[in-house]
Amino acid sequence: MPMSATACNARLPRFALAGILLADLLALTLATFPDATPAMAQSYPNRPIKLVVPFGPGGPTDVSARIVAQVVQTALGQSVVIENRPGAGGALGSKSVAGAEPDGYTLLIGTSATLGVVPALTKNPGYDPIKSFAPVAKVADSTLVMVAPADFPAGTVADFIAYAKANPGKLSYASAGVGNQTQLLAELFKAKAGIDVLHVPYKSGAEMVTAILGGQVQMAFPDVSILISLIRDRKLKALAVTSANRHRGLPDVPTMVESGIPDFVMTFWSGVVAPAGTPSDIVDRLNAAINEGMASVAVRESLAKVGAETKPGSPHDFADFILSETRTWSAVAKLAGLSVD
Repeated sequence: MPMSATACNARLPRFALAGILLADLLALTLATFPDATPAMAQSYPNRPIKLVVPFGPGGPTDVSARIVAQVVQTALGQSVVIENRPGAGGALGSKSVAGAEPDGYTLLIGTSATLGVVPALTKNPGYDPIKSFAPVAKVADSTLVMVAPADFPAGTVADFIAYAKANPGKLSYASAGVGNQTQLLAELFKAKAGIDVLHVPYKSGAEMVTAILGGQVQMAFPDVSILISLIRDRKLKALAVTSANRHRGLPDVPTMVESGIPDFVMTFWSGVVAPAGTPSDIVDRLNAAINEGMASVAVRESLAKVGAETKPGSPHDFADFILSETRTWSAVAKLAGLSVD
């Protein structure tokens, strides 16, 4: 004979009965207050937000991060704390955010290096550029520039290739470190041009530029942010930019494609991502705050001073862009035959 509900409950362990009652109470709460989750998101943020920069202070990524921190703080009325966590080409800081609580209070300035290059060169960087993060907003794009010493005989990309072929193994190029984006660009150029140029890795972008200024190497692909004044003062010779279009600060310098190197369009970009699982309402609030702030004339002028341009868009737009970048850099690493594992 079937037992009554009362008899059945009497035979349940006390903790199981409490669990059933708690589940009933939760169901009743959600039915009574269907907008409880959005309301929680609307209270965000109620404490300081941490923005992790996976590189040291002073570089282009750090500059972008501090601009983002200011616009988010202004829009949301809560302080944003910058935390520089350099190491392993940016993988150390990125990994820390990938494993953080997905509550919107720990964010990362992701870049073409950390979300494109490092995963392309490393089998297990400690995070997945697609699965570990919730894209929030793309922040900025800046081109890289193929440069040579001021007294180098070649003045164009075609001249450089001709000179390198006439002097095989005698030229060298600088990078900002093994596995750095600057190395990948140079190796891609070597592969496409069919030339032999020795790699000389340095510890930073500043050391790389110092080496090319001193004529210790004959080629490098630094970020435009530290080059414009050197090029205008004729201390360095700019052969081409890596962006799709000419840089407005260097209108006389052709693109790599214009210089005869097909499908050579690469930029250094940055954007904000959160740990995967961050509520979409919070992601949307952050996206709106960042896009609104980046649209201001003052912010655009600040970015222009370091040779960067803002590229606003939706979280979905940024997600599609990151996916495209991971595929691009994986293809580049394969073509160049590079891996740091």
